[in-house]
Amino acid sequence: MKKILASTMIIMMMGTAIACSSKTETTTTTSESQSPATTTAMTYPMTTDKTLTYWGELNGNLTGVKTTHADVPFFQEWQKKTGVPLKFLAPPTGQAKEALNVMLASGDLPDMIEYNFLSDFPGGPEKAIKDGYILKLNDLIDKYAPNLKKYLKEHPDVDKMVKTDNGSYYAFPFIRGDEYLQVFQGPMIRKDWLDELGLPVPETIDDWTTTLKAFKEKKGAAAPLSFISKPRFFNESYNGAFLGAFGVNRGFYLDNGKIKFGPSESGFKEYLKTFHQWFQDGLLDKNIATVDTKALDGSFATGATGASIGNAGGGIGKWQPLIQAKDPKAQLVAAPYPVLKKGDTPKFGQKDNPYSSGGIVAVTAKSKNPELAVKMLDYGYSEAGHMFFNFGTEGVSYAMVDGYPKYTDLLMKNPDKLAPAQAMSMYIRGSYNGPFIQDKRYAEQFFVLPTQRDAINVWKKTDTAKYSLPPLTPTPEESSEYAKIMGDMNTLVDEMTLKIILGNEPVDGFEKYVDKMKSLNLSRAIEIQQAALDRYNKR
Repeated sequence: MKKILASTMIIMMMGTAIACSSKTETTTTTSESQSPATTTAMTYPMTTDKTLTYWGELNGNLTGVKTTHADVPFFQEWQKKTGVPLKFLAPPTGQAKEALNVMLASGDLPDMIEYNFLSDFPGGPEKAIKDGYILKLNDLIDKYAPNLKKYLKEHPDVDKMVKTDNGSYYAFPFIRGDEYLQVFQGPMIRKDWLDELGLPVPETIDDWTTTLKAFKEKKGAAAPLSFISKPRFFNESYNGAFLGAFGVNRGFYLDNGKIKFGPSESGFKEYLKTFHQWFQDGLLDKNIATVDTKALDGSFATGATGASIGNAGGGIGKWQPLIQAKDPKAQLVAAPYPVLKKGDTPKFGQKDNPYSSGGIVAVTAKSKNPELAVKMLDYGYSEAGHMFFNFGTEGVSYAMVDGYPKYTDLLMKNPDKLAPAQAMSMYIRGSYNGPFIQDKRYAEQFFVLPTQRDAINVWKKTDTAKYSLPPLTPTPEESSEYAKIMGDMNTLVDEMTLKIILGNEPVDGFEKYVDKMKSLNLSRAIEIQQAALDRYNKR
């Protein structure tokens, strides 16, 4: 479910003729609070002789399948549904940020940009608006986006997340429409090995120590626990998979109303101590500093690894066939986020906010047709658009079965041997972020295995919502200062984590690193976060 960046730089034009549709879709939104001037009836497909330009990455699932948006059935059909022809541009693989900077500097901007302006743009969305790159969308949404406007009015919690402290709407958001969709990652383990060894699914850190030792000694696992290491121990400490058992996470979190930075707290030292011991005892992959996707896939396939951290889709869904190829009885299941004391509820875990700032689409300040762009993007929040983004075209990618949109074999048993994740990316956008509201029924089908569906229910039992920060927007000035502090801070924490776990520095060296964090102005970073949180709470 997570995105991988896309292929080559392309500037391709999709067919300039507006495709005709035998079916028109009308969306009318009325509200007592709306004046007649802002009440809009939208009929799709629209009629226009304009072509809009759209810049964004091609989904990673399509790498090696399609080279341009123009060749992807979803994007072809999106134009037909809305009646708006699009010319697509895309950055080279893994170079979105660099390509965007070059494009912004050139001043030659498309009508729409799909990019994470909240997290990945220096100074944040207000700076992008102030610098004349993207538009503040408040008036345009009010007049030309009745579907998004209606949704945000009915969901004030999401409305609060998708704008800045100044109240600026800056992009058409990706919204997870159900709590079920917010959780998708956690620890997982070989259940067949546990059964063979007479062990339960581990719950505590002590349970994990016992289990990993048994995997090493009795199953011959060379890397009992392994996970992808980058960026910054991503699949471990980012969501606090094991780290959370020690009461901290890898970033900033709320504790009794105060913002804290996990790596500077004493719990982080205890975590480093435990992981160093596991590394010394051969319970942790000896190559943990460099493990990538290919290496981890190989470790599962050969039986070197019995436990990891990953997604229900791209983890269990990918590794189950690999382990089964070697042993037909092999089974990978979710394990709960670990705790120190049996019966406790995990403090941290993976849980996204309903608003996810990836896949959002901004309208640029250089667009000659901002109203048309807004009308087109609003389609994703209409009833018809909701079905199209999540399920595609009826009779092609889904069929209604007893009122339930069921994916066809084109997606689930693709005749060209595409994996479901690849086939889905061809015909729908339900499986990755974009300008629409994600539907729970997508995930119910994407998770083909019962173990995948069970995993969500296991991983969601945490208190992470109590401690997590909402999507904050520091001011442009704060953002620049914060980025400089945290660039140095993250480098330091990465260095500390690896050196202590690998034994290149003693665990007692932790205090020296905390002093360094303080000297890098950690207190100011916390102040900036606190100020942004205070403003968020007043929205």
